[in-house]
Amino acid sequence: MKEKIFTGSGVALITPFTENRGVDYTKLGEMIDFQIAEGTDAIVICATTGEASTMPDSEHLSVIEFTTDKVAKRVPVIAGAGSNDTYHAVELSKQSIALGADAILSVTPYYNKTTQKGLIAHFSAIADSIDAPVIVYNVPSRTNLNIDPSTLEELCKIPNINAIKECNLLQVPEIKARCGDELNLYSGEDGQICFMLSAGGIGVISVMANILPKYTHEIAAKFLAGDQKGSWDMQIKAIDLIKTLFCEVNPMPVKEACNLLGMDVGICRLPLVTLTAANRERLRNAMIDFGLKV
Repeated sequence: MKEKIFTGSGVALITPFTENRGVDYTKLGEMIDFQIAEGTDAIVICATTGEASTMPDSEHLSVIEFTTDKVAKRVPVIAGAGSNDTYHAVELSKQSIALGADAILSVTPYYNKTTQKGLIAHFSAIADSIDAPVIVYNVPSRTNLNIDPSTLEELCKIPNINAIKECNLLQVPEIKARCGDELNLYSGEDGQICFMLSAGGIGVISVMANILPKYTHEIAAKFLAGDQKGSWDMQIKAIDLIKTLFCEVNPMPVKEACNLLGMDVGICRLPLVTLTAANRERLRNAMIDFGLKV
């Protein structure tokens, strides 16, 4: 069995921006402290929700360095370090670990894509370049490329390919059958945490946790402690809110939700924009119905 990087809820943290679109490091520090105080089990920084695709490498690495310093080993820090250029991903991975990240999150190549053989070569090169755990990120809705379970069966033989953030839940039973305890499973979908845990998963990398860190932690903690009904009750209660948090492209809705809660995290960088007025009102109503004060 491979050692777990974390168990429970890892927040896919947004990146707060100032009015001139720079990183708001003061606000980022406040958000990190808030997450840890509320029981988040890991911080995932500079991933999709953190708008890493808009960051030049110098800024990307600066945010990772700030985060590792601020977290100060209170919880694991997982750095988004993926790319559709293998050599770029290798360099980002090496520098992220050198800056103190405990693990990296590496998405499948996008746009130029590749074959399943290419995925094995891509992730093998990344894993071989660092002495730290790799979480492979499978999100076909964004990359138009799925990692087949047979490919994961080969990848999990590499000692530091530790886990997968899986958004294609339909293939989880086959992944579990092929990989067993040699690949830790994290849900990449807030609405399907309990499904992943019931299949032997150990947690979630969550967007919802930006606004409900304690609640998201408790969904996983209850299930893993044997209170499956309590966990499912919490999962079901949050479904309408979760759907609304994805009413437009992530992280547009969750950033708006943070601002509605008074966090003052700024807006997304182009090409992402603010929500339509109708969806902003829909989000506000969903948050109120859930019990949040906006």
